[in-house]
Amino acid sequence: MQVAIIDDTQMNVTFMQHLVKKLPGCTPVTFTDPLVALDWCLDKDPDLLIVDQQMPGLSGIELVKRFRVRHPDTPTLMVTANCDKELRYEALGIGVTDFLTKPVDNVEFLARARNMLALRESHKKVADHAAFLADRNAWLDDEVRKKTQAIVAQAQETVICLAKAAEHRDPETGAHILRMSHYSRLIARRLGLSTEQQDLLLAAAPMHDIGKVAIPDMILLKAGKLDDEEMAIMRRHAFIGYQVLSVGTSPLLQTAAQIAHSHHEKFDGSGYPQGLKGEAIPLFGRIVAVADVFDALTSARPYKTAWTVERARQLLIDGKGSHFDPACVDALLGEWDEALEIKQRFKDDEIKECNSWLE
Repeated sequence: MQVAIIDDTQMNVTFMQHLVKKLPGCTPVTFTDPLVALDWCLDKDPDLLIVDQQMPGLSGIELVKRFRVRHPDTPTLMVTANCDKELRYEALGIGVTDFLTKPVDNVEFLARARNMLALRESHKKVADHAAFLADRNAWLDDEVRKKTQAIVAQAQETVICLAKAAEHRDPETGAHILRMSHYSRLIARRLGLSTEQQDLLLAAAPMHDIGKVAIPDMILLKAGKLDDEEMAIMRRHAFIGYQVLSVGTSPLLQTAAQIAHSHHEKFDGSGYPQGLKGEAIPLFGRIVAVADVFDALTSARPYKTAWTVERARQLLIDGKGSHFDPACVDALLGEWDEALEIKQRFKDDEIKECNSWLE
C-alpha cells in the first residue's frame, strides 16, 4: 500500500517516512513540494495521504480540497501545529479524515495510520466486489435489497405469530388477512409505489387489527350492534395496536404500527383515533382502509351475510372523498379483474395455514 507524505520540511518527511516503513506492506512516497505532490496524488491515488497544513505555495487544506475532487474516498491524515477549532472544522468539511498535532507522537502516528489503512483496505474489498456487478448503482441496489430481505425475514415469524394471535380472538379468518393484504399491494402497485414498498405493505398489513387482542370477548364477539360505550372500547384497538407494534425497531413493525394506527381514519376527517384528514393520513393507512372494508363487506361472517362485489364496489365509489381516498379507490377499481382473482384465490374454507404473507 502506498502512503504519500507531504511536508515542506525535510526533517518531518524523513521522520514520518521512517514510521511508515514500520507498517507491514507499506511503501512511503515523500514530497516536500506540495504542487508536485498534488500532481502525483491525482494521478496515482495513494492508499493514505499524510499532509502538513502550513506549506508555502499550497496549504494542506487547499491540497486536500483539489485531491477530493478526483478521489473522494481516500483516507487523509492532516498534520498541524494549529489547534484552532475553526481550522479543523474547515478541514473536516472538505474531507480530511483525521488529524495529528505537532509534535507528532510515534505511537499515535502509527495507530492512526494503521486504522486508516485498514479503512482503505475495506474500501478496496467493496470496490472489488462491485466490479462483478454491472455497475455501482446495481451493486448498491442489490445490497439494499438483501438487507431489506434479511430484515423482513427476521420479522416474518413475529408477523405470523401476532397476526394469528389476533385471528384466534377475532371472527375474521386467515383468508381475510391474505385477501386484504393482497388487495393492499394491488392498490400500491397501481399507485406506482416501488416493489420494495409494495412488499413491505403486503407483509405489514396483516397486523392492522392486532389491537383487538385487548378487546373483551363480550364486545369483540358480540353478534348485534355495539352501543356507544362498547363502540368506544372497540375503537381503542387502533391505538392499542400502534402501542404494541411501535416498540419494534424493524421497518416492518414500524410500518405495521403506522397501519394499525391509521387504517380507521377517514378521508374527510371523521375517522378515528386521531381524526386525521386527507393526505395527513399515512398513505399505507389510506390503502388498507379501502382493502379492509372491501373484503369485510364481501365476506360472510357468523353475524352477517356477504355483500355482492357489485354492491361493495358501489359503496367504495360512494365513499370516495368522504370515507376513502379517491386515488386508492380508483386504484383498486383500475385492477378490478385481478382483485376478483385474489378473492377467488383465497377462499375462507380453503385456507388452512398462512405461513408466509409474501406468497
